[in-house]
Amino acid sequence: MAALLETKRNLIATLARVLLAAALICCGGAVAAADDSLYRAQTVVTGQGEPNRIIGFGACLEDVLIKVSGQPMLVGDRRLATYKSKAKEFVSGFDYHDQYAGKPHHDEQGTRDRPYDLTVDFDDKKIDGILGKLGLKPWRSQRPVLGVFTEMQHGPKDYVVTADGTQSDLQRDALAAAAGKRGIRFVLPSAAALTSANVTAAGLLKVPPAKLTSIVAAQGGEATLVGRLVWDDKDLGWATQWQMAWGGKDYKWQVRGVTFDEAFRRGVGGAAQLLSGNGDPGRSK
Repeated sequence: MAALLETKRNLIATLARVLLAAALICCGGAVAAADDSLYRAQTVVTGQGEPNRIIGFGACLEDVLIKVSGQPMLVGDRRLATYKSKAKEFVSGFDYHDQYAGKPHHDEQGTRDRPYDLTVDFDDKKIDGILGKLGLKPWRSQRPVLGVFTEMQHGPKDYVVTADGTQSDLQRDALAAAAGKRGIRFVLPSAAALTSANVTAAGLLKVPPAKLTSIVAAQGGEATLVGRLVWDDKDLGWATQWQMAWGGKDYKWQVRGVTFDEAFRRGVGGAAQLLSGNGDPGRSK
């Protein structure tokens, strides 16, 4: 019976991935972060006990402050320690989802060691108030849809992350997670669109921004973020370059020795920093 349940779960997961890929293809890779989600964040906690919940509230508070302001440099900011310690005061609601729903309990209490997705909603006025004390403000203007073009080079493999390429599955998921975490809507090019525009992975960084924007314009793309991730055996991570043209200027930033999940978070976070008027990510600490 356990084997049957596991098979069913695998089939459901596969179907979900197929449906997501189909949706990406149909809508040109568009993924949106709804406005009402700006004051909401999610983290993973163990069990539903209050001590772990309080820790989860603190982690979610940091994510929401970054998402609402568009300032990724708040990550690990020491000024947040006081607010995170009393994050419960800013929460308007929360919910749990059991990651092991449907699976047998393995501990004596049934829930103590089980991982849960903790989703937390925060009071918007209180969050805005904290940002004000930090010298920041809510990013309330319309957030441009980001066209993301990313080269992935791992040994002989060299390709662009697309809306429909099967080899891009994991990168699409990572990008969607990064964009959702930062409240950014994005679109990806299709493989056919890249071929039609004669854009290759090796030459991606040299393509004029206007040309890249034209590739995703029909999907709603308004700005383009271009990246190059190269696997480095010495660092056991990805050497990453990001670049973006915005406001008549060209911006570049980079990071080394990170997972591609973190690389996408840095890329999207840097774009959010620029679009929100919070400065040049290339000059940040």
